[in-house]
Parts: sequence; C-alpha cells; structure tokens
Amino acid sequence: MELFPINHQIYYLHEEELGFPCPTTAVREPNGLLAIGGDLSPDRLMAAYYNGIFPWFNEGDPILWWSPTPRAVFHPADYRPSRSLAKLYRKHPWRLTVNRSFDEVIDACAEPRANEPETWIHPAMIQAYRQLHRQGHAHSVEVWLNDELVGGLYGICVGRVFCGESMFHRVSGASKIAFWQAMRLFHNLGIELVDAQLENPHLMNLGAELVTRNQFLSELKRYRDKSLPELSWIPRSLIA
Repeated sequence: MELFPINHQIYYLHEEELGFPCPTTAVREPNGLLAIGGDLSPDRLMAAYYNGIFPWFNEGDPILWWSPTPRAVFHPADYRPSRSLAKLYRKHPWRLTVNRSFDEVIDACAEPRANEPETWIHPAMIQAYRQLHRQGHAHSVEVWLNDELVGGLYGICVGRVFCGESMFHRVSGASKIAFWQAMRLFHNLGIELVDAQLENPHLMNLGAELVTRNQFLSELKRYRDKSLPELSWIPRSLIA
C-alpha cells in the first residue's frame, strides 16, 4: 500500500489501493481528519468502517476521511428512553419497519434543513450507500404514521457494530422514535455498539456517551468480527 503524507499526518489515498493509515494518526485540527482522496467504492467504504473511519465532505470537494476524538457512542443494552419519549410513543399509532424503504430514508436525510441549507449527503454519497444496501451492509429503520413515512435513520453494520449515518423527521419526534426502536432492534439482534461519530446536541439529548478514540477503537475491534444471526436484516415490520 502506498500512502503519501500531506501536512505531516494527513494522507492521500490512491484509487487503486483500499488501505488506510492507522486512525490514531489523525490530526487534532481539524479534529480527526485522517486522509484525502480515494473513492466511495463498497470495498473501500467497508474497509473504512471496519477500521473506525468514515467519509464526510461537501459536494465538489475531495473525499475526506475522519476518525475524531472524542467519539459519540451508544450501547443498546444500556439504552433507556426518556419519559417524554415513551409518552410521545403512546400518543400516536406509529408503525415501525426495517429495510422497507432504504432509498426513501436516505433521500429524506439528504433534504436541506432549516438550520443546514447544504447537505453532505450528496448524490455520490447516496449512490454509494444504496449500493452498500443492495449488498446487505447498509440498513434503515423507518417510522410511519397513517401510511406516510415520517421519520427514520440509516447506517452501516460491521459485525456487531452499527455505524449510524443520519436520521430525519417530518413529524415532531419521529426521528427520536426511530432511534429508540432501532436501539431495541439492535439489542435484540445482539449489536453491542452504535457509533454515532460526532457529538452534537441532538445525540447528547438522546443519551450519547463520549469516549476517546482509543476506547472506541478497542470496542470496535472487540465486536466487528462477530456475526449476527441469519435473517437479522430481512425487510419486515417491527413489533414494539
């Protein structure tokens, strides 16, 4: 593998090579930037997630690969919804599904938001993750109300680790409902760790825990090679 350093610890990736530098060599500023370049092929993306690295860049810019510290994580076995979330769940006849509408979920996550007019989920990213979904690596959880898709999330599964990418809502609280039910699903499947990547107020409100990069990588290595039961991700309705 041939990697060319840029500015000390940031590396340039060749499209012909799938390897990454060690994630612990990521720079401090900007926090976690590790490498530039490469492509969004399924093999490269899965190699990235397997090593605790993810892509994040604006349309038209070079592909940027990150491994920040601290890292926002959840442990499904320990997750407990707030009283207000449980109350919201009882308030409406939500219907929950898994992998029934992946394309619609990622399209909805890519829509501009009031405080974020630009999105990092641009057409190249959408195409790449749809391909991962077709290969059985990317998955979605959907929330429906009156047969309308009103919320959901998607991410990548690596062994018993789920790497969350994005969530959306069209009805207040629907993304929180999706997250809660996803955590229940993950716990039932045997997923041990959810990588939420970067800290933000929404994730912290949901109960994210901040761990160091080394702590995250240690857990990732513990669970990434452990398989899930067969038929874990078959498209179906979830029973709450």
